[in-house]
Amino acid sequence: MEIVVKLYATLAQHLPPGAKQNQTRLDLPDDATPAHVIGRLNMAREKCHLVLVNGVYVAPSQLDRHPLKPGDAVAMWPPVAGG
Repeated sequence: MEIVVKLYATLAQHLPPGAKQNQTRLDLPDDATPAHVIGRLNMAREKCHLVLVNGVYVAPSQLDRHPLKPGDAVAMWPPVAGG
């Protein structure tokens, strides 16, 4: 199945060459979850602080369980600090 992945801030460095506007399309197995995306792009799980699937928050405890569907958009942000 094909999905869209959007990575923001420092996570964008994990996008494959040719990615535009911080996003790319990925072909994943039919049983894929957000954890599959994290592994496929060689990201450290703890660096993926905020994960949304089609604009809906996915809790860290659900990254291995939330099923993805063809055409889903997965967006991820790293932890942010500031003040």
